[in-house]
Amino acid sequence: MIAPGPTLTTARLILRPTAREDFDGWAELMADEENSGFIGGPQSRPAAWRGMMSMAGAWALEGYAMFSVLDKETGEWLGRIGPWVPEGWPGTEVGWALLKKAWGKGYAVEAAEATIDWAFDTLGWTEVIHTIDPANTASQVVAKRLGSTNWGPSKLPPPFEDKPVDAWGQTREQWRARVR
Repeated sequence: MIAPGPTLTTARLILRPTAREDFDGWAELMADEENSGFIGGPQSRPAAWRGMMSMAGAWALEGYAMFSVLDKETGEWLGRIGPWVPEGWPGTEVGWALLKKAWGKGYAVEAAEATIDWAFDTLGWTEVIHTIDPANTASQVVAKRLGSTNWGPSKLPPPFEDKPVDAWGQTREQWRARVR
């Protein structure tokens, strides 16, 4: 069963709410140090299950959460990208995390563009941020390609309050004025 919510499509991707069949990919993402190092670190399958269920629950209770990213051709689960605003978060975020096999193909930018459009148009957000560890140069490149700029140090809520992050972002007006 898929949580309630829209399905977005891009040239190469399908973005839809979290579904039970996403779990093996989700667990793979969260088990690997390189994949999960900047999003809380490696997790066991049971911990990954709880995280995935939180995302599905956010869809059910809030009407939005990160989308599961699927390859349009194969249906393969590639990661999660989209709006995420947990309690105490420093702003309205569109974040991303992809399996290593999906890195370097432009999927993060492609999916983030679709979800930022959706967040501004459907959720009515007035700005979007991306909380990025200063050492995460790959995500900084994605943020720059999206037109976001570094707004400076930010603070995440517990249990991540000691993790360094910068808030990268832009307003809805900046997003709509950018050249694609």
